[in-house]
Amino acid sequence: MARIFITGSADGLGLLAAKALVDQGHRVVMHARNHERKLDALNKVPGAESVFTADLSNIEEIKGLAHEVNDSGSFDAVIHNAGVYQASASQILAVNTLAPYILTCLIHKPKRQVYLSSGMHLQGHPNFKELREDTLSLSYSDSKLHVAMLSMALARLWPVVLSNAVDPGWVPTKMGGKSAPDNLQKGYETQVWLAVSEDEKAKVSGKYFYHQKEKNCNPIATDLDLQNKLLELCRELTGVVLPD
Repeated sequence: MARIFITGSADGLGLLAAKALVDQGHRVVMHARNHERKLDALNKVPGAESVFTADLSNIEEIKGLAHEVNDSGSFDAVIHNAGVYQASASQILAVNTLAPYILTCLIHKPKRQVYLSSGMHLQGHPNFKELREDTLSLSYSDSKLHVAMLSMALARLWPVVLSNAVDPGWVPTKMGGKSAPDNLQKGYETQVWLAVSEDEKAKVSGKYFYHQKEKNCNPIATDLDLQNKLLELCRELTGVVLPD
């Protein structure tokens, strides 16, 4: 039995992953944006161990969430599922890029890290200069490229932790819309599989997955120099340093 923390698990893919893991007998700690959504999450997944609340668009709340997670005990896996799509550039930066970075830095190292990217990362650009100059010309695609880069960097820098990125596909969630063509079940099964499976195909690191199969990602994500520049930018923007 594993213990897993899932960000953004009050609805969508995060909620479905939480339900699946609880049904498999694992201990799951969920995350919701506020108290109302916390109560809703507990109602939908009564077998969850607990639900922590934090607004991931607020850097101080992200840091507080990390400390609360640590105070609750150790985790075998963290699924960085939370994300926003139709939002301002500042919200996209905070929730999609900085939140997984801060939580990765501050939560005690789990055995596995799973990062939710997107096929849209293929159209993404790092945009480091714009972010440093606070022009905030950041798109959803850019942020999901950042997520893939963070995952790849972690696989390199923390060899004791399995770190992988996932493209869940364009699935019919609130974010994806009812007409999304991809399979919803396959959309959440891959992160569940990477978080807990003993399948040798899941016990790898530095990979990018789509429907439980390795897939090529944007070459930018594997560029070591750009990975390091992303980590440095995140450090500058948050004041949080990635531990050795």
